[in-house]
Amino acid sequence: MPHDGHPARTVDDQLAVIDGLCVLPFPAQEVRPEGGDRWGGPGYHLALLRESRDFWEDRGEDVVEAAEREIEADLDTLSAVLTDRWGEPEAVDLWPFLGLDSPDPGFSAPEPLAYLAGVAGSMRVWRPTAVRWIALAIGQTDPEWPIQLLAASGGASLLPR
Repeated sequence: MPHDGHPARTVDDQLAVIDGLCVLPFPAQEVRPEGGDRWGGPGYHLALLRESRDFWEDRGEDVVEAAEREIEADLDTLSAVLTDRWGEPEAVDLWPFLGLDSPDPGFSAPEPLAYLAGVAGSMRVWRPTAVRWIALAIGQTDPEWPIQLLAASGGASLLPR
């Protein structure tokens, strides 16, 4: 599906990005190149794997559902490959990372969990090594904005078992 800024990647391209996230060192400070489809900071990386069109002009149910099906198909394909590699993923509910139920008024979840909680309800997590996890999530910032397939990588301490 065409969209602005980021061409749809093939599943092989998406897997290459995920493989890179498994070994790429974490940056010492927040890094988000303008217009880039990868960003990160201490202990994490985020990557945009696929993005639908936006829905400013047409939010018809059939248009949105078609976009959702395409993104979900990529998620399912990638999940099958990663499950073959690393076993069944954990389903992680992102609601707690919003901090809405936290007794601490200054609660702030660490990145990338704070970002993911703001755009997605859950994520699928694999732990390819003892020190790093990989997650996939489908997110959308606002109903008019594109639906995104996101990959995240984080240090084990950001998401304890």
